[in-house]
Amino acid sequence: MQAHRVAVVGHGYWGKNLARNFFQLGALAAVCDSDSSRRSAVAEQYPGVAFVSDCDALLQRDDIHAVAIATPAATHYEMVKQALQAGKDVFVEKPLALTAAQGAELVQLARERGRVLMVGHLLRYHPAVTQLKRLVDGGALGKLYYLYSNRLNLGRFRTEENILWSFAPHDVSVMLYLLNEMPERVAAHGGNYLHTHIADTTITTLAFPSGVRAHIFVSWLHPHKEHRLVVVGSEGMAIFADTEPEHKLRILRQPVEWRERMPVPRLSEAEPVPFEPVEPLRVECQHFLECLATRHTPATDGEEALRVLQVLEACQHSLNQNGDPVSVAPAPKPVYFAHETAVIDHPCEIGEGTRIWHFSHVMPHAKIGNNCNIGQNVFIASGVVVGDNVKIQNNVSLYTGVVLEDDVFCGPSMVFTNVINPRSHISRKAEYKPTLVKRGATLGANCTIVCGTTIGRYAFVGAGAVVTRDVPDYALVTGVPARITGWMCQCGVRLHFESQGGVEYAACAHCGARYRKEGETVREVSE
Repeated sequence: MQAHRVAVVGHGYWGKNLARNFFQLGALAAVCDSDSSRRSAVAEQYPGVAFVSDCDALLQRDDIHAVAIATPAATHYEMVKQALQAGKDVFVEKPLALTAAQGAELVQLARERGRVLMVGHLLRYHPAVTQLKRLVDGGALGKLYYLYSNRLNLGRFRTEENILWSFAPHDVSVMLYLLNEMPERVAAHGGNYLHTHIADTTITTLAFPSGVRAHIFVSWLHPHKEHRLVVVGSEGMAIFADTEPEHKLRILRQPVEWRERMPVPRLSEAEPVPFEPVEPLRVECQHFLECLATRHTPATDGEEALRVLQVLEACQHSLNQNGDPVSVAPAPKPVYFAHETAVIDHPCEIGEGTRIWHFSHVMPHAKIGNNCNIGQNVFIASGVVVGDNVKIQNNVSLYTGVVLEDDVFCGPSMVFTNVINPRSHISRKAEYKPTLVKRGATLGANCTIVCGTTIGRYAFVGAGAVVTRDVPDYALVTGVPARITGWMCQCGVRLHFESQGGVEYAACAHCGARYRKEGETVREVSE
């Protein structure tokens, strides 16, 4: 595993803990914080580690391969997006973003760029939670009935997010992990005491498809710190009390007996459950480094974080509606599909329903419309414009200056150019010539479109043809150089014109559309 790969962004309350762990793991390359007064503390604690105050400059450094973001929650979406676009792997403290839509965008971006995206749901790396998961999956608690958690403290008061978004992500993450299912509906009640529009306490109930119920009580108006999760099943209860000095995980076996068909409590001591006493944050940071080295998906990846965001967003909607139950909406789906081997360089525009397949590359500032199909090994350069419902087959490169209108078809291995007289040793970027392919045109396999030409509406360029001049609407061109050898209907069937009173007309044998031809100009005509 390569050392000195990670930069910690944000050296405040929690960022200090991340920096400490990554330094001890030999992976801390830099600390970035806008407060330059922290420079001396970083230099003293982490000899040889750079202090950077400009995050933009940090992301341009080739020696930084990953960033760990510990900034306020409201900044997470923009900072994660910026880091992914800079080609960095990302660890970000919870929550991933403040809306599920933003979270889905980040998950898609990480997938497109082939980057590791991990979210700091710390309890998932607590050895007691790992052991609790084993108890649940092994049947030690029997059929699960009910889970409840208390996450309480006096402060730290926040203004950028309420207590639900500050404390509850940990408990939501653990509950989804233990149950391996999403809730169907949630209801959240809260109180705003210190700030008019910021909830200081919330109580959330969750209903799961399996019949399990849960509630989460979070507050920063509590006289002492308490982190407790109880899992109730038919054969036992498990208690995870993270703030206890010892015996943080205990199990109470068969706490209820049935006598005369009535439940009776069976009083007994809860048994301590042993687990390895390691720091959860150390385990979490180590896991991130292992994912960097192996390119494996983190346990708390973007998809897991997105599920947590879905639940939190539903809870927030319920909170806004005075506790009315709210169904948990399915995760927002990306508006387009890109295969994991495709490279999408942002910023670019890609429309809804478009599919981009293996090993294709979309450059920044390209624009692709809706419902396009981009085949394997396709290159789309900066400034290229592709309309709606365009099909681009395998091994096609669209260079700067190419514009494809709606419904264009590009056959396999056909070629565009953008310079008329290229030389390797002479830059011709100022001499790019545009190529326009109008609506509905078909460019056959292995044909070549020399730059500076326009292919007319519904024209048809035959396989292997070399187009060196403009092609009229509806024309069929073949050969080298390409010449008009016929005319084509919009539906792709060849037309046969006949003279009627000195004017040539054709009717499509397939769809019945009628056309009029005058010289090399063909127009569709109505009945």
